[in-house]
Amino acid sequence: MIDAIAHKFQTGTQWVHLPEKYGNWRGVYNRLRMWAVDGTWERVFTALMAQADAEEDLNWAVSVDSTIVRAHQHAAGARKKGPRPANRMTMPSAGPGAD
Repeated sequence: MIDAIAHKFQTGTQWVHLPEKYGNWRGVYNRLRMWAVDGTWERVFTALMAQADAEEDLNWAVSVDSTIVRAHQHAAGARKKGPRPANRMTMPSAGPGAD
């Protein structure tokens, strides 16, 4: 079951294209969801982290892939004709009740 789940995520294929040697894809998918809901994956991860920490084999490395960073849609509309003129001083308008 774990090999089937690992295969799916390693290859990025759709569930329906899971090789027959792993059995019915619906069973694998349902087991994955069931284990996620009942906390099995969290307990496995916690146990593996504790074991790695006890063996002093825990080494954190963080990598940020800049290909996923996107600019805001308005970022492309920067002013191209030099800096904007300085704001003129505004005066409050004589609205209702100003006599």
